[in-house]
Amino acid sequence: MAYLCNKCADRGLIIHDGVAEPCSCVKQRNINNKIRAAQIPPRLVNYTFNRFKLDFYSRTQIDPVKKTSFYDSAWVTLKAAKDFTRRYLEDPHTNGLLLTGPVGSGKTFLACCIANALLAEGKTVLFIVVPDLLEQIKATYDAKNEKDVTESELLDTAREVPLLILDDLGAHNYTNWTRNIIFTIINHRLNFLLPTVITTNNSLGELEQFLGDRTTSRIIQMCHPYRLLVDADIRMQIISQHR
Repeated sequence: MAYLCNKCADRGLIIHDGVAEPCSCVKQRNINNKIRAAQIPPRLVNYTFNRFKLDFYSRTQIDPVKKTSFYDSAWVTLKAAKDFTRRYLEDPHTNGLLLTGPVGSGKTFLACCIANALLAEGKTVLFIVVPDLLEQIKATYDAKNEKDVTESELLDTAREVPLLILDDLGAHNYTNWTRNIIFTIINHRLNFLLPTVITTNNSLGELEQFLGDRTTSRIIQMCHPYRLLVDADIRMQIISQHR
């Protein structure tokens, strides 16, 4: 019979000097379960900090707001992401991050670097693409919905998970209903000191226009803002390099 773990023959325990100890496979199994529960798309599960390439960011182009080069801004943002990961391991109630910038500037990549690093440490993370979440909630209203999940369950998961990554906040047509959904998630996490990492293509001013000032002010209160800028979409840069 073939065993998945040769150390413990899949029992989950190893006997040393008459004492039973958890096998290392148990920890790895727990990590694997957390990775699946995190809902990170398969393409993004291998994103790590050492794969985040600063070469894609110009040393000569200048951010008109911060007056620093695109490269320097990316370096600062990368450091902030690493620092957040370290702080979170020490204090699960540390402030989160708001990563802004245009499409293809590396925001989602960096957010997944954070998630994957913490998942490797056995932490619980949830990755949500905001437009997808809103569509999932809408689907619970459909009488023909066959999924055994409710709006309340979806919202409670987003509100209460120890670390939440909200990807593509702002990439939606916002109604009062939409704004209230986002507000209830953000407000709960702020009140209960639960960190959130947010990526958005929008500036803070644009977010306020889409989400309203009460949600945006809470995001500013709970997340340190960082900005990534590129000459061209990094995905397009990679495709051009391989032609």
